[in-house]
Amino acid sequence: MTATQPETTTDEQPATAPVAAFLASHLSGRTDEELSREFHQLLDAVRAHGKKGTLTITIVVDPPANGVESAPMPIGVESTVKAPKPTPVKNLYFLDADGQPVREDPRQLAMDFRSAPSTQTFKDA
Repeated sequence: MTATQPETTTDEQPATAPVAAFLASHLSGRTDEELSREFHQLLDAVRAHGKKGTLTITIVVDPPANGVESAPMPIGVESTVKAPKPTPVKNLYFLDADGQPVREDPRQLAMDFRSAPSTQTFKDA
């Protein structure tokens, strides 16, 4: 062997299965369509709420039926979307003597208000 020839090894790695190609072709492309739809919904939710979210893709591989080496292997794809949600609107409440939430402060004295009489006459200044 000369210095210009590439060195060959006997420990060749087996070909790897490209995950993106698998996801694109799984269930005739339906998995790719569903994952893409979920991904874009996640992007919209993150943009709308300004919070982070996640899309988790899980490839589930079952062993061949009855342990037969040449039997087909069931492979499924599961996904979980954790999209951000809007922060819920809150309102302020006080607790009364019974521990119930009320809108008005129970320690504040109540004042009776009445409407002032209306008059149609105006005085000149």
